[in-house]
Amino acid sequence: MNALPPKHRTAYINARLLDPASGLDAPGALLAEDGRISDVGPRLFAEGVPEGIRTIDCAGACLAPGFVDMRVHIGEPGEEQKETMDSAGRAAAAGGVTSMVALPNTDPVIDDVAGVEYIARRAREEKRVKVYTYAAVTRGIEGRELTEFGLLGEYGAVAFTDGRTAIASARVMSRALSYAKTFGHLIVQHPEEPTLAGGAMNGGELATRLGLPGIPAVAEVMMVERDLRLVELTGGRYHVAHVSTAAAVEAIKRAKARGLDVTCDTAPHYLTLNEIAVGDYRTFAKVSPPLRSEDDRRAIVEGLKDGTIDAIASDHSPHDQESKRLPFAIAEPGIVGLETLLPLALQLHHSDSMPLLDLLACLTVKPAKILGLEGGRLAKGAAADLVIFDLNRAWRIDPDRFESKSKNSPFEGLPVQGRVRRTVVDGRTLFEAA
Repeated sequence: MNALPPKHRTAYINARLLDPASGLDAPGALLAEDGRISDVGPRLFAEGVPEGIRTIDCAGACLAPGFVDMRVHIGEPGEEQKETMDSAGRAAAAGGVTSMVALPNTDPVIDDVAGVEYIARRAREEKRVKVYTYAAVTRGIEGRELTEFGLLGEYGAVAFTDGRTAIASARVMSRALSYAKTFGHLIVQHPEEPTLAGGAMNGGELATRLGLPGIPAVAEVMMVERDLRLVELTGGRYHVAHVSTAAAVEAIKRAKARGLDVTCDTAPHYLTLNEIAVGDYRTFAKVSPPLRSEDDRRAIVEGLKDGTIDAIASDHSPHDQESKRLPFAIAEPGIVGLETLLPLALQLHHSDSMPLLDLLACLTVKPAKILGLEGGRLAKGAAADLVIFDLNRAWRIDPDRFESKSKNSPFEGLPVQGRVRRTVVDGRTLFEAA
């Protein structure tokens, strides 16, 4: 009779266990066995770790579920000079992200089974963090003909979005919500009324003084309020991406109070920066939607605190020098965000704006639940997708040291607290700080 192969066991001891799903915040240990969590808790290994088990001493650092980043632009296929599956995977691991969801606005667009299978195959080949993908709502992201939601979902698309392009037609959005509902799928919208979204920065006094075309804040809430009416009409599932304005937060809050199946996320730059960051035409601070007023920034923080905003996503948008070193009006919008997701989000904890577990929920269990993904929990039987980080470690952001191929970050030199020490996916250490 053949003997069973030896089990691969790793004990993580002397950790501050943080599990937002269960409310656990206590010193303790975790045992990973063959890529899954076999035990976790405050009393685990109280009398020592048995022989034959690899041991990692966390030395009091935080041990939490790996982050689930629900909005990542990967340049591959089509713009590999900006980012590849390999470089994005390394950047994600360095940022504590164990699962990321790729947007479909690639070249070619991910609007068919071949595109979905390509992302899955490349992720398997690279063997880095877990990579899921959205599929486009409309063919070619042209806003007209719907893609095959049922078939694409069967092949692994976790939800449907036209990425950085808003679905302009109310008729198309209504049909998409109805069609997706039959399969239980989610529609994710970029919230900008297209006829008002032709500017370069937030509309207002600063844009006027800089001589730049502005995008009024009302462009966001107009699209959100239109779509919420269609959600009410169809009963579909709807998610608002990277919310940036007070008015949109209020509209979503009212929709949730009415019982609509609505969720939303925001990105760290909308929590930490306002339109003043544009300064003297700093293209690294050009994003879409644009950075808003200080009142809007504060409203985003309040929306996270009261639970209106469900998740924080990096909105990682890598661009090369040729795309950013241009006059502000024609430079590409977007910043890299995978490697700064944790420290920027932790500013809410360090400023006493949010309890640590509530903040971590927005990075782990909540995005996982929205997209129906495994992950985001420290529980027996769950995948051993883990992040170990120093909560109070002070450092300065240095884009030149990023794993990402692109370095377009407006946070260069910013002092922050909180740094990833180790990232583990299915029990495999993919990143360990030097």
